[in-house]
Amino acid sequence: MPVSRLLMDRELSQALEGVPMTPNGAFDLTDIPATRAAFRAQAESTAASEPDDPSVTTEEHRIGRADGPDVTVRLLRPATAPGPLPVMLWFHGGGQVLGFAAQDDAWLKPLCSQLGCAVAVVDYRLAPETPAPGAAEDGFTAYQWLVREAEELGLDGTRIGIAGQSGGGGIAAATVLLVRDRGGAAPVFQSLTYPMLDDRNLTASSHEITDIGIWDRSTNILAWQAVLGDRTGTDDVSPYSAPSRAQDFSALPPTFIAVGELDCFRDEDLDYAARLRAHGVPVELHLYPGAYHAFDLFAPESRLAATFQQTWFSYLARRFQDTSTP
Repeated sequence: MPVSRLLMDRELSQALEGVPMTPNGAFDLTDIPATRAAFRAQAESTAASEPDDPSVTTEEHRIGRADGPDVTVRLLRPATAPGPLPVMLWFHGGGQVLGFAAQDDAWLKPLCSQLGCAVAVVDYRLAPETPAPGAAEDGFTAYQWLVREAEELGLDGTRIGIAGQSGGGGIAAATVLLVRDRGGAAPVFQSLTYPMLDDRNLTASSHEITDIGIWDRSTNILAWQAVLGDRTGTDDVSPYSAPSRAQDFSALPPTFIAVGELDCFRDEDLDYAARLRAHGVPVELHLYPGAYHAFDLFAPESRLAATFQQTWFSYLARRFQDTSTP
């Protein structure tokens, strides 16, 4: 039996047995259009089977810009919470090649209700149609819009955080770098959940995780090739395309990073946390034993997923309530 299976949390291992697998794993990036369609169909079917939450409202906003196509932002907010509300700018997962803004509604809406905050989900452009750093540019446009229009939207422009998951975590980190380097108002935090940060695939974990089926090494290589094309692994990659390429981590906001022990992103995420801390950035880091990539989504009823959610919600609540301390 592969070592990764022996080390895997029992509940997560049981959940994995129910995940449909192609010969190329859960996400077959040898045929991105077909996998996108299947991914969307599954997400929409799941959403249709669950009752809507009337306590959270949904709006869609289109943000125009002179140097690119409009960016759509899906804004979720508690219907009765008094404003101005803190807001989290969110980037969905999908390896930067899959997914869509509404895919996370089922658990972002409870987050809005529990934390009394708004969530602005960026419907960023996907690769390979839009190579990096196009998605981060979309994120920067959305962040500028939130800061500029906060008062009109009933939001608190002094309490905006930037967050993302998996591929979206990488885009969130790149957006934060763009905000700093272009002199924008600093977000109160960045929250990176098992983020996709490094196109080079040189770490130990990127070589170890090959047989779980949930975003293994082969899938990640295909994703980065779609995101960067011939630039993958070369010197011609900016931090706005792969944040691990950054050299200067100073003046970045307090950071939350969570990753599983059996995630191919483990070591690049741990390294990112260490480099942030070395530059004086407050970091809250969580490594989940026996957990594979996106464990909280594939095994949402597991104890590890519950632990992660409680820890993450607590961090967000603290950052929104008191932005004066790390």
